[in-house]
Amino acid sequence: MSQPKVLFVLTSHNKMGNTGKPTGWYLPEFAHPYNVLAPHTQIIVASPAGGEAPLDPSSIDKSDQQSMEFLNNQQSLFKNTEKLSKFVGHAKDFDAIFFVGGHGPMFDLATDQTSHQLIREFYEHNRIVSAVCHGPAALINAKLSDGSYLIANAPVTGFSNAEEDAVNLTSAMPFKLEDELNKNSGGKFEKATEPWGVKVVVAKGGRLITGQNPASAGAVGEAIYEAIFGDLKTKAK
Repeated sequence: MSQPKVLFVLTSHNKMGNTGKPTGWYLPEFAHPYNVLAPHTQIIVASPAGGEAPLDPSSIDKSDQQSMEFLNNQQSLFKNTEKLSKFVGHAKDFDAIFFVGGHGPMFDLATDQTSHQLIREFYEHNRIVSAVCHGPAALINAKLSDGSYLIANAPVTGFSNAEEDAVNLTSAMPFKLEDELNKNSGGKFEKATEPWGVKVVVAKGGRLITGQNPASAGAVGEAIYEAIFGDLKTKAK
């Protein structure tokens, strides 16, 4: 039997608003879910522009051994991404789509029409739609064929206002992620009891999976695994 396929989506945006600071995708939010899923699935990596997707240099934490090993050994994954538009019309070939976080998605994936089309196609083909931290920015305005928001009346999470304030970047963002997710979900935004706590929200029968912050990335990978394989996880141990 062929392995399930997961489409990982990275940002192509590398500037933090008007601050002059670099941004991009966040290392542990790619590395940790990748390490959960890679042994069991085929992972394809794409970005809006294709080619090299910018890594946020501030996300490199030398104390995170798992992420450092990924950075040293898997650079081809983010230096040679496929162009996202290539996958329009191919949702049926995949089992899940996953939007990696970092502040970059706030500036491109949030308004990227190709991302929104893929989200609709994946969901309407009964595939899994997932994202972590700022990755859910891609989900805010994604609509289904009937015109309703994907996240309407669905519990959802993402980087919280308190967390954005804590890193002093609220003013650099084009919008507040928590506020917009809460609005389009109909007040269904959820978050951990304390900032930086692990929070994963699984909704729509396992087909909408979101994680709050970098600490939640590995758990999002586990939730995607569970959604793909179901009770096979316990049988395989």
